[in-house]
Amino acid sequence: MADKNERPIKVVAENRKARFNYAIEDTIEAGISLTGTEVKSVRGGKSTIAESYADSRGGEIWLINATIPEYLQANRFNHEPKRPRKLLLHRKQINKLMGAVERQGMTLIPLKLYFNEKGRAKLLLALAKGKQLHDKRETEKKRDWSREKGRLLRARG
Repeated sequence: MADKNERPIKVVAENRKARFNYAIEDTIEAGISLTGTEVKSVRGGKSTIAESYADSRGGEIWLINATIPEYLQANRFNHEPKRPRKLLLHRKQINKLMGAVERQGMTLIPLKLYFNEKGRAKLLLALAKGKQLHDKRETEKKRDWSREKGRLLRARG
């Protein structure tokens, strides 16, 4: 049977430095509550989540410091670019994330903002621990060695 209106996943914003600065323990997909002008602006592809994080307030998880610029074609009903946005998760998921943040000192970092196959805005949220400077150096050494090893193997034949 033919799939009806199946769209590929469209990545809008990505936090590339997150994997370098944090050790990712677990990832979870969360919906994000957006207004109409925010959705149109996100579809334009100019949003950033590089310096953002997620925090718990009042038993809910909120995305803080994510920038979604104002939609230029909108009028006076435009949104605020850096407002906190509610993340849509199940109660069990919220309890699990809040427990890990409180007990183990972990951080909630957004990795990707994208539209799924159904056209809904989703956020890939990571439960992560911050890396120390020596951990970052170790990661860089491993990455450099794997590149060098690939070059040597290609040169060898």
